[in-house]
Amino acid sequence: MNSPYLCPNCKTNKTRFNIIEQHVKSVKLDPQTGSVIQEIDKLSLDPFHIPYKGPEYKVQCGACGLIEEEITFIKRAELQK
Repeated sequence: MNSPYLCPNCKTNKTRFNIIEQHVKSVKLDPQTGSVIQEIDKLSLDPFHIPYKGPEYKVQCGACGLIEEEITFIKRAELQK
């Protein structure tokens, strides 16, 4: 978050953003009810459960509401220079 942002959608917002922190929780669900049967620690995932590999946070434009990865906003700001 030490780079300038520019919204790639509205192309005007450079100052108002929401940072959305993503906290991953791996779970096993009941297939009939959808209720959580078990919360799984990331160190004890079984071979059929792929660990989350996405970003720690995403960015939302405070003007138009677009939600994307941070790099999208940074690259758009770099193109504007």
